[in-house]
Amino acid sequence: MARLTTIEAEMLTYAAFSFFPESEKWSLNYIYTALSKPVELPGIHEFTAMGLMNDNQIDYYDSVAKKKIPKQDWMREKLPADYWEKGTQSRKSKEQWFKVNVNILMDRMKHNNTDVHILQWKHGCEIDRQNDGTLKFIKGTDQYSYDGDDFLAFDDASMQWVAPVDQALPTKRKWDGVQILNQYTKGYLEKECVDWLSKFMEYEEKDFSRDDSPPMVYAFAKKAKTAEHVHLTCMATGFYPKDVVMHIKKNGVQLTKHDGVLSTGVLPNHDDTYQIRMSVQIPEADTDVYECYVNHRALKEPIVEEWDGKCCDCYQKTGVIIGAVVVVALLLILVASLLLWKRCKICSGNVAAVLNMPVRKDDASSTSSDSGQGSNECLEKEAMLKNEGNGNVAAVLNMPVRKDDASSTSSDSGQGSNECLEKEAMLTNEAIGE
Repeated sequence: MARLTTIEAEMLTYAAFSFFPESEKWSLNYIYTALSKPVELPGIHEFTAMGLMNDNQIDYYDSVAKKKIPKQDWMREKLPADYWEKGTQSRKSKEQWFKVNVNILMDRMKHNNTDVHILQWKHGCEIDRQNDGTLKFIKGTDQYSYDGDDFLAFDDASMQWVAPVDQALPTKRKWDGVQILNQYTKGYLEKECVDWLSKFMEYEEKDFSRDDSPPMVYAFAKKAKTAEHVHLTCMATGFYPKDVVMHIKKNGVQLTKHDGVLSTGVLPNHDDTYQIRMSVQIPEADTDVYECYVNHRALKEPIVEEWDGKCCDCYQKTGVIIGAVVVVALLLILVASLLLWKRCKICSGNVAAVLNMPVRKDDASSTSSDSGQGSNECLEKEAMLKNEGNGNVAAVLNMPVRKDDASSTSSDSGQGSNECLEKEAMLTNEAIGE
């Protein structure tokens, strides 16, 4: 199957490190995914479409249910039945558009139907909400991918389509030839998308006025691929709102990207809270003091969690070796005892005592066992923390891929007034091919 596209990769952006920022970023995106043929996997459909606000799913459609449905209570309560009916018809049209175009691209790429091929489309906008409540447009996104590779993207500044591969040039020429549609796409990204995002923000905040939630902070390390090194990870989870500051400190000094610090960025959990992880590779024998520093508006003072110097899985091999040595030693005792028994039956009582004696672990082995238990607890904790965001991650990985044309975008966010433009766009562009 095709690899993931940069669309999904965009959801792992680097976290901003400013606390109580002067603005707050919001985004609204629609993502469509079409497969060239069905796959026998649960939850994976031939066509899927969904809306995402701040990477949280707000609506959904697939080729089995064939109905656009709300995924948030405030969407269900605030938007009328007419919105969902028109949205369902719009996505049914897009489903047919994708069926045609994934086949066109397979022919253009000289691919057969033996493997599964994927056509995706993402469009939407990102804004900054200033402290005074005004919204500032940051960027618009309108891009397609095929089998995990970027295929076509709209340049908002020049109002032209950008073709990163030769196979996309015929489509670029065709779509750039209808400038009114490019003007419409720019207008949608910069104005209409922002208007709908503003409306959705208002709906959500009135319906979902949850209290601030402070982060839980964890520090742990796992063995790195580099010999005699570990990956030290700081994790904060369960916080709301999403703005957070996290640093890894060494002896009180903040480490940066230049020191090898990596971040997942802020990711959503299944319960509308957020999480973030940062990690850095350090020598296993390092005796410096490492701390996870986290600040959030729900905290009275920052949390500083010091790493205890333990590694989750560094001692497992040592424990196995020590255990093997103990077993070998016991076998040697057993063999020696049996030899003695053959030579002198009087020793049988002692042999029996040896064979029945409880096995004692020396200090090293018991340390290993304790480390192993600690290791399992650490790994289980990490797995549990990672899984908090799995609902959203699974949704992202199963999400459909992209749009039909500039018009289809419009009908997803606000159907009504854009129906004519959508029909015009679909009739004009018809398909990706000539």
